[in-house]
Amino acid sequence: MTQLGMIGLGKMGSAMRDRLRAAGHEVIGYDRDASVSDTESPADLVSRLDRPRTVWVMVPHGEPTKQTVTELAELLDEGDLVIEGGNSHFDDDKVNADLLGARGIGYLDVGVSGGVWGREYGYALMVGGQEDDVRRAMPLFDALRPEGPREESVVHAGSAGAGHFAKMVHNGVEYGLMQAYAEGFELLSASEEISDVAGVLTAWSRGTVVRSWLLDLLVRAVSDDPGMGDIQGYVEDSGEGRWSVEQAVRHAVPAPVITAALYARFGSRQDDSPAMKAVAALRNQFGGHAVTRSSHEATSDASTPPSAD
Repeated sequence: MTQLGMIGLGKMGSAMRDRLRAAGHEVIGYDRDASVSDTESPADLVSRLDRPRTVWVMVPHGEPTKQTVTELAELLDEGDLVIEGGNSHFDDDKVNADLLGARGIGYLDVGVSGGVWGREYGYALMVGGQEDDVRRAMPLFDALRPEGPREESVVHAGSAGAGHFAKMVHNGVEYGLMQAYAEGFELLSASEEISDVAGVLTAWSRGTVVRSWLLDLLVRAVSDDPGMGDIQGYVEDSGEGRWSVEQAVRHAVPAPVITAALYARFGSRQDDSPAMKAVAALRNQFGGHAVTRSSHEATSDASTPPSAD
């Protein structure tokens, strides 16, 4: 049995706490939401842990994570360990590791994948940091990961920052996969020949080369709402898709699929794209192609017949 302090008990943090407790570990949590918190403050949490202490941070990336790690640097002692499991930028991990390392406190960055299903099925974990700290935290990782060989769901990816870099690329790949499935769904839905879109997707889910858990989830979504009428086509991005594209540019790695998937998300947020307005206007100007006015009537302003586009 391992004792752990956990800061941040949102969707992921609370589910991870439950899975760890179910495996027999003692988890003492803190969250600003008092209704889910076991303690009154990070200081209270640290005071309840036995030395050497381990604290897992699961708060939003950016300033909340930086503030939490800075606070822990003052609360913890030499020999303690901080695990940062949010969706942080890998450059932040190097700063955190140096800050804590100067005080003799260990630091691991862990990319966590599994979403809301992780509580039941387990999480894949991508870890960055020192080997000794990874070994120390392995009982926790073993409790969180799915059943099966450890190497299929837990990796010590490298030094500080490697865990979150691996998770960043993972999410970039995820963007591309989701976009491909989504485009396939739309094309099937647009076809006059296809009468059972959900059935086609279901038939792909076993035996084909495109089978995956994401496809299984799409089948579930389409079965629940065949026409997707209850969902708006507006998609946010967590930041990791952008970071993946930035790193692709930095390393001169061609990443057209991930980049296009990211741009598709940007496009989903525009009710009426200014760029596409310009494209429509240009097609009308050079070729006389009809444009759809705000009254939704298709008109052509050019006096010459439309040309090929």
